[in-house]
Amino acid sequence: MAEHGSQAVAGGAITTLAALRAAEAACTRCPLYRDATQVVPGQGPARARLMMVGEQPGDHEDLQGAPFVGPAGRVLDRAIVAAGIDRGTVFVTNAVKHFKWEPRGKRRLHKKPNAHEIERCRWWNEIERALVRPELVVALGATAAASLMGRAVTIGRVRGRLLAGRDGDPVVVTIHPSYLLRLRDPADKTREYDRFVADLRLCAEHLRAAA
Repeated sequence: MAEHGSQAVAGGAITTLAALRAAEAACTRCPLYRDATQVVPGQGPARARLMMVGEQPGDHEDLQGAPFVGPAGRVLDRAIVAAGIDRGTVFVTNAVKHFKWEPRGKRRLHKKPNAHEIERCRWWNEIERALVRPELVVALGATAAASLMGRAVTIGRVRGRLLAGRDGDPVVVTIHPSYLLRLRDPADKTREYDRFVADLRLCAEHLRAAA
């Protein structure tokens, strides 16, 4: 755990997830809060062996104030269950807590967070991990992987392997479920979904072996 995140928890400033959510709601560490409807904090058990970190909230998440409640979240929920993991035991969150978007007519389209925004939001993720104390963290996509690893990674090269994150904690990198939604060919979609489930199944096996 990076020093400033640990100090925030150890020093008593933020000692519960409720306090963390209140602090995140007042965050102005980067400009993204200006155009978002609200902050989207992590959600799940106060103590979770498995934490999954996505990129940022989408339109549905921004409006509802909860992570992974849109189409990608439904894919993730289905894959978690298919991998033999109890969905209720997983803490889900994002590397960036506010929705970054650009207008396209009446729609708000996802816009990728930049390195500065990811780095400024890392503070919250470090506190989150210090509170939840996951035994394994899953990076869903390249943005989450960069935040957790401290460097850019190529998903195809590290996918499904047990890695050491920037703070030394175990990390597994896989795709973001939104990737599956963008696939048009049914055969490609089925193949890639099965690979995604296999990645999550490896995470379940690792936790079982560590129990």
